[in-house]
Amino acid sequence: MKSYISTTGIKRVTISNSIEGGVSKGATVAATGAAAARARLSSRPLLPVVLVLGILLPFLFVRIAFLVLESASSSSCSSPIECRAWRLFSRGYISQKLREELTRALTEVKDGNIVEGDTEGSLETFNELVKEITSKQQDIKAFAFKTKAMLLDMERKVQSAKKHELMYWYLASRGVPKSLHCLCLKLTEEYAVNAMARSRLPPPEHVSRLADKSFHHIVLLTDNVLAASVVISSTVEKAANPEKLVFHIVTDKKTYSPMHAWFAINSLKSAVVEVKGLHQYDWSQEVNVGVKQMLEIHHLICSHYYNNLKEEDFEHGGEHQKNFEALNPSCLSLMNHLRIYIPELFPDLNKIVFLDDDVVVQHDISSLWTLDLNGKVVGAVVDSWCGDNCCPGRKYKDYLNFSHPTISSNVDQDRCAWLSGMNVFDLEAWRRTNITSSYHKWLKLSLNSGFTLWQPGVLPPSLLAFEGHVHPIDPLWQVAGLGYRSPSSSAQGQILEAAAVLHFTGPAKPWLEIGSPEVRSLWSRHVNFSNSFIQKCKVLV
Repeated sequence: MKSYISTTGIKRVTISNSIEGGVSKGATVAATGAAAARARLSSRPLLPVVLVLGILLPFLFVRIAFLVLESASSSSCSSPIECRAWRLFSRGYISQKLREELTRALTEVKDGNIVEGDTEGSLETFNELVKEITSKQQDIKAFAFKTKAMLLDMERKVQSAKKHELMYWYLASRGVPKSLHCLCLKLTEEYAVNAMARSRLPPPEHVSRLADKSFHHIVLLTDNVLAASVVISSTVEKAANPEKLVFHIVTDKKTYSPMHAWFAINSLKSAVVEVKGLHQYDWSQEVNVGVKQMLEIHHLICSHYYNNLKEEDFEHGGEHQKNFEALNPSCLSLMNHLRIYIPELFPDLNKIVFLDDDVVVQHDISSLWTLDLNGKVVGAVVDSWCGDNCCPGRKYKDYLNFSHPTISSNVDQDRCAWLSGMNVFDLEAWRRTNITSSYHKWLKLSLNSGFTLWQPGVLPPSLLAFEGHVHPIDPLWQVAGLGYRSPSSSAQGQILEAAAVLHFTGPAKPWLEIGSPEVRSLWSRHVNFSNSFIQKCKVLV
């Protein structure tokens, strides 16, 4: 074994042993050391390179992939490699250009018209849209166009669904709940077999009050027993002097027996109730002819709009709201249209308060009889609690067709329509006017115009006939529209509590299942659930 040690630092150590196979062990060690040295030398610059590439490669991959998909600027490059390199180092410029191109494409699609057929069979999900664009390698304009078509198709479907929902809502309001039908049948049977149910209303000792002008007379025209019971019970409960109240219920022949039976069995201790059927009136021939003509024209108007509703396509545009009113039960209700003949129904009365059967009374209303109407015929809520530019119900333009010169030349379309449902009528002043004849004149004009003057219903011709004869009263006397909406804020909830009368105008009557639960309880708490007939028929259960 031999050892060699350099004198100028230890640069090399060679250990030699015996030679085996022609190669010494010293040579082997020297070769191994040289290889290791080369590995150390080569690994030093390689590690930073690997780290840098690890950071840059993902960014470069995403950037190049995005630029490959975006081909707007490819025309300015002489070759794909040159184009990609130019984009790679022009990030800010490219981003701005992409925004400009996207804006231009969206503007072109926005201003362009998509024909009706283009939306049919359009894409329904975002995933389908992405797959369509990437698979066919379409540009930004095609992407914007397909997006617009997809959104238009979705918007059309949403609007169609809303219109169908509204139509079903109105259709549901036309039905009579099984429980109310049961109640009428049970009461009719009771009227036939129970002498108490047929007892005179009012009792003989109170008959003189029916024409006594010192009492507070309230008129209801209704064929709904349950609704009438709520109106009367709520009014009596809140009255400061219930003994001064006299209720006059006018109903049709088929409802007379159950209506009479209910109030004969559930008699009030203080107030007086009169139930009278239309078949018990002895009207003049002139009035009979007028009523018949009025009902015929109203039926024609409702039928006209109902036929229009059947012919309309809900999948596309159109104003359906006015046609939906033809589905409202009040459109064909005899009792609803007879209010124009109140002076003939009660020739011995001078001042009355009229209440619809879809109202509930929350406060004492006795001060209505002392209101000074300033010579006007009707006192009604016109102004609103919500401000100067807000109407308590709707405006004239929501009822009348102002594109017709006969309407536009007579009234202002932006005026607030006065509310029906709770009104004070000066019958003496009414008899001195031509309101009823004017009402018939407008009906004939509507007939001659092809039913284009107004929407179906009793209020539009009343707005025209009572023009100039309405005295506005405090807005808190009545809050309407509870059959359309629910209170959406605490402020509106406070208004509901402060209102003297709540009117459930709209399809969602409180005795129907479609009635709003938020306001339905304000009405249902006046239902006598302890009554045996109510329990047997499971009313509002």
